[in-house]
Amino acid sequence: MTQSKGIWRKVVILAVLGGLAFWVTNFAISRTPIAAEYRAALSISYLPMIVESLIGGLIIGFFVSYFLLRFFDKIPTKNPILKSVILSLIALIIATILLEVPSHFLTPNSDPMRYFLIGALFNVLRILALGIVIGYLYKRLYGSESFV
Repeated sequence: MTQSKGIWRKVVILAVLGGLAFWVTNFAISRTPIAAEYRAALSISYLPMIVESLIGGLIIGFFVSYFLLRFFDKIPTKNPILKSVILSLIALIIATILLEVPSHFLTPNSDPMRYFLIGALFNVLRILALGIVIGYLYKRLYGSESFV
């Protein structure tokens, strides 16, 4: 029970800080003119988008952190940053298939491929930042030990 509590505490720490990295990256991206064009084309309001990105970053950060801690020894590299980035890329693929593709190709807009690529690039930057921060914090806080 104590070991289980310890894992969840570590998951929460990594997820919150990874989610914060996701949100900061999203905020920086949102200040660019191309992001303003993207929001206008898809009728996305700014303030709800900022709040939703924080929630989304926390959710993705939770899953990446959990799977990093749970399957640390099974991920095929020794570097925790690379392990976390691999898990983040898996999350990116899932998010792209479940969220990006339907939102751009099933709803009417002027240039679906252009906005799909812009959205995919934004997601690559945000999720990569999340993965790097989670991996870096894991390495800094816990070294290379496994928690299973």
